[in-house]
Amino acid sequence: MDPDIKATTHAVEAAAVMRLLPARPRLLTLGEPTHGEDTLLELRNELFRQFVEQEGYRTIAIESDCVMGLVVDDYVTSGTGTLDEVMEHGFSHGFGASAANRELVRWMRAYNDGRPAPEQVRFAGFDGPLEITGAASPRQALTALHGYLSARVDSDLLPCTAELLDHLLGADDRWTNPAAMMDPAQSVGQSAEASQLRLLADDLVALLDHQTPHLITATSRDDWDRARLYGRTATGLLRYHYRMADTSPARMTRLCALRDLMMADNLLAVAARGPALIHAHNSHLQREKSTMQLWEGQVDWWSAGALVSARLGEEYAFVATALGTIRHQGVDTPPPDTVEGLLYALPEDRCVIDASRLATALDDMRPAPRRSPWFGYAPLDPAHLADSDGIVFVKDVPQS
Repeated sequence: MDPDIKATTHAVEAAAVMRLLPARPRLLTLGEPTHGEDTLLELRNELFRQFVEQEGYRTIAIESDCVMGLVVDDYVTSGTGTLDEVMEHGFSHGFGASAANRELVRWMRAYNDGRPAPEQVRFAGFDGPLEITGAASPRQALTALHGYLSARVDSDLLPCTAELLDHLLGADDRWTNPAAMMDPAQSVGQSAEASQLRLLADDLVALLDHQTPHLITATSRDDWDRARLYGRTATGLLRYHYRMADTSPARMTRLCALRDLMMADNLLAVAARGPALIHAHNSHLQREKSTMQLWEGQVDWWSAGALVSARLGEEYAFVATALGTIRHQGVDTPPPDTVEGLLYALPEDRCVIDASRLATALDDMRPAPRRSPWFGYAPLDPAHLADSDGIVFVKDVPQS
């Protein structure tokens, strides 16, 4: 093992990560190279517990539906519902079935029990209500925002009635039709009703904004924050559905970009609440552009991490997770001339790596290491190592 590479490694603990950073960031993000591996999520849980207990972080946000995440937050802060109900209804993308996610929620509830609200750990989802096959109806977000406002402001200020919203929304299956992802003609996103809803959603959000002093006094900052989440989600979904009906060659690039823009807006809202820990796929948190190969070809767009980092600067930190093998997914020992292959030669099973020092060490290697060819997870790009603040390396991921 190259001694310069060995010198970049540290034990996997929160203190080691913090030593890599110039100061405590407002958003400390931990990426994962693939979804669904409880070994990686268990490591996340342990690190996040340490950051909460030792560094004072008070929000944990993950790549899951932001509206569904409210169910989890209600449970961990006040005990609303049962753990089984929360895991079923509080997560998207099947993440509620994960034993490690269940343990995270259980621990958060136990940690908060008996603590005053300012000391509690909050939960947030920061993804939009989106799946790879389509997007949710904007009904829930729009009607919740309208309901919040109609109960607290003069009716003359409202741009529409609840009955008009219901009429324009129509049946939810019009919005959730999975055929629309492959066939823009199947989308209702550019219909006359959808166009009117976009204007009304914008008016409702504007009303929420200019009534802020009254609304915070009449309800609470938490209720107002929740209403703002509904507003961001409603406008984001209507924008997304509009682009689902797009027939231009840029359609999929725009859709991917809009999803990460929704993520970025949610992350900035989380950051406004205080220091937070974020977990998602590396490709959503990295500072460079994201890339994906789809049926229409390769698409490139700015990740949520890139958008938020541009706004927060050093208050945003990104720690990538890299791995050696996931043999049950067909990811075997990485080639020795890749970044993962070089790290796989380390004696440690797990370690935290100083990304900038690793990049410097690799710059001196001839030939330069290449990017791993493995498909099914996101390997490290040697050209972008220094764009992360650190790397957590896991040598082997056994089958859960």
